[in-house]
Parts: sequence; C-alpha cells; structure tokens
Amino acid sequence: MEVFIGRQPIFNLHEQVVAYELLYRNKENNSFPMVDSDAATVDVLVNSFVNIGIDEVTKGRPCFVNFTENLLMGPLTDYLDPTKVVIEILEDVPITAELIERIRNLKSKGFQIALDDFVLDESVQIYDDLFPYIDYIKVDFLLSSLLERMKIENKVKIKCPHIKLLAEKVETHHQFEVAKHSGYTLFQGYFFEQPQVIKATDIPANTIQYFHIISLLRDDEPNINELAENIERDISVSFKLLQLINTSTKRSKSKIRSIKQAILMLGLSELRKWIYLLAMREVGNKDKSDVFNELMRRSLFRAKVCEKVAKLNYKQNFSEYFLIGLFSLIDALLRRPMNMILQQLPFPEEIVETISGGETEMSPYLQFSIALSKADWGNVEKLAAKLELSKETIMQIQREADEWVEETYKYY
Repeated sequence: MEVFIGRQPIFNLHEQVVAYELLYRNKENNSFPMVDSDAATVDVLVNSFVNIGIDEVTKGRPCFVNFTENLLMGPLTDYLDPTKVVIEILEDVPITAELIERIRNLKSKGFQIALDDFVLDESVQIYDDLFPYIDYIKVDFLLSSLLERMKIENKVKIKCPHIKLLAEKVETHHQFEVAKHSGYTLFQGYFFEQPQVIKATDIPANTIQYFHIISLLRDDEPNINELAENIERDISVSFKLLQLINTSTKRSKSKIRSIKQAILMLGLSELRKWIYLLAMREVGNKDKSDVFNELMRRSLFRAKVCEKVAKLNYKQNFSEYFLIGLFSLIDALLRRPMNMILQQLPFPEEIVETISGGETEMSPYLQFSIALSKADWGNVEKLAAKLELSKETIMQIQREADEWVEETYKYY
C-alpha cells in the first residue's frame, strides 16, 4: 500500500527551511483527499513516524501538525516525541480554561504550541492566560485584514515578545516584505513563486550532474537521447544550454522545441567544451538556498507532469510541454522578470506565451501541473476534465512524477 505525506516548507527571514507543516494527502487511486480532521491527523502521524520515518520526511527539522480539540485533549500526544512535533491548534478549537490547562501540561512535557489561522477575538477574556504557553502564532495573509493583523502584531510585540509570528499563505513578494516589516520571522506560502525583482542571480548547478553528462560525452558517439534526458534533469544546465544556443554563431532561424534539438544544433564538440568549463566553475559552489531547492523540485515536477499528460493526449511535440513546466518558475529562480528572461531563450512564440501566462493550447497542461504540485484538488479536477484524465490516471501521473523528481534530486 502506498502512503503519501503533504509537506509545506516553513522559511525564516533568510529564506532557509527551518520546519515543515505536514499535511494529509491521499494517494488512493480512486479518491481525492476527503477525510475528517481527526483521521487526517492520525494518518499524517502514522505515515510520518511509522511508515516512512520522520527523519526522512523532515530531514531533522521539526514538523507542524494540525490538532483538533478531540485529539488535543486525548492520549495521542503521549506517543509523540516533543522535540520533533509542534502541536498546531486549529482555529475552530474553542479557547477555554480546560484547553489552557491542557496546553500547560503539554508544555511541561516539552512540546511547542502554535495557534493556526489565528484571529484576535475581542470577546475572549483569557488570552493573557493562554499566550504564555504559546510559541507560534500563524496569521493567514490571504484571508485576514490589515486591521486584524495589526491587532495580533501589537499584542504580541507589547505583551508576548517570546511568541514568533508566522505569516502563512503569503502569495506575493510584496506580502513577504510587508510581513517582514511587521515583525514576522517565519513564512509559509507561494510568495517565492512570484516574480521578485531583487537582483540577477545565476542558477547554481548540480556539479555531479555536470560530471555525469561529461561521462556520457566521453563516448565517440554519445547516445543523444540519453544525453538530452540527463540535461533535462537539471534546469541550470538546460537554461545555460539554451542561452548558449541563442548567442551561438550556429543559431539558425528555427526555434528550439526540445533539449535534444538544442544539442544537435550546438554540436557535440562545442557542447563538450562548454560543459567542461561550466563544471569547473561550479565545483565548490554550494550556495543553494532551501527556497532554491524547493523551486527546483517544483520546476522538475511540473515539467514531468506536462510531458506525461501531453504524451497521454498524443501530442507529438511532448518535449515542448516538458519545457513549459521546466521553465515556469525561472523568474523566481533568477529573481528577474519573466519577460526579460524569455528574451534570452530561443523558444517558439507559443511556449513564450504559455510560460508568460497567456492562454494557449498548452496552457491547461501547465495549469494542471501547477494545481497538482500545490494539491489544489478543485482546480486539478476542473483541469483534468478538460484534459480527459481519470482520477486513477492523475494519481499515477503524480506518483511517477514524484519518483522521477526524487531520482533526479537524490544527489543534489
């Protein structure tokens, strides 16, 4: 039986992953995640600690897990390691004297406590009794108003400076900056997928992947398909190859529709020299942030999903669909506007239009891959209907794409 855990990173001010929130996900072939909250939390904990292993899931970082009132007051916490689990109290749990006493008891056992989607309720009179035991307050930046946030921020700053404010559902770089300015030190959401015009940043490459490509190029007659497949596994190598083609004297008027075509256009001799130089430059370059690594994983996941769906729909140009997924987050990786980056890449107009957010024949494929990567099941279902994908097929695509990303990233 397959098990699956949703894992959303929590970043600090330096965009480093410091924890993960673990989320219920169901990979049963015939259903989407629909389960009551108690069962969801138990499933997450069993899968994380027993079936998979918490160190593998969180890489040694603490995990935030949602708790209902029922589970919070029950014996479940007796079986958990307080150094590994942050108890996240859901917003619908009523704040009572009994709850505060239970939290006090959990704190005495070493647990850290977070309040999820917190909104300050003027009618609640016992916040002063509750807050001394709280370590984190999570504030929803998507649904809460500025006034609601300010009330929380002011109370924490004045009376409870020990509490760390965590901004969740941060969707834009502007919200990220507002949160930082307002005193938040932890962040969750998709802000890192939005264009961030900060500075031009090169994409660090997987040095091992470079050397693997070099080993393939040592053959007198390299297998072009295998070579293309390995270059596709690293967005940095792919990007640099396309940039090189764009400035090369060998550049023709034809647009690049696959990595294989780019290799053939550049030529193996030129590719060998270029790969050697880049590999030497990248040796010792380990300055890859956690945000960068998460973005790389999402890019690769999207690319593989787009390619698989295109193949299922008998698209002859499925390599182009791989490219729209692979480069869909290139603006966040380079922290430069998407239109400036796309000017440097020799893509056909339809690929450029799709990646830029325009409506093309390829758009539903990219939108589907994005929805699937976010576990946005409402949009997944809507787009799956348009693409004629069954639920069983969707789960198979997700599983295979996840496996491909993990295989690609195991040495990264």
